[in-house]
Amino acid sequence: MAECHSIATLVDARAKLSASDGTPVDNPTEYRSLAGALQYLTLTRPDLAYVVQHVCLFMHDPREPHLAMIKRILRYVKGSLDHGLSISSSSASTLTVYSNADG
Repeated sequence: MAECHSIATLVDARAKLSASDGTPVDNPTEYRSLAGALQYLTLTRPDLAYVVQHVCLFMHDPREPHLAMIKRILRYVKGSLDHGLSISSSSASTLTVYSNADG
């Protein structure tokens, strides 16, 4: 995936994943590892949370369409490396909160 082209959109709105569609993946352990790594990434990338949770639903029996969705997520991440929350250490003892008051 290091040489893949990035994409601008996270999910295909027409794509519907099913537990029984497609053939089983050759290496379910690799699928679970990728899905787990993406779960970890959602700590700083909340925009990925929904779609990552969706592919994690199929860890018990991953199929080729599920793996294709993981690859799509990875292509999106490659094109959006500058997105996400910045977490850094600080010596400040105060909490600063920002809120969107429109609404």
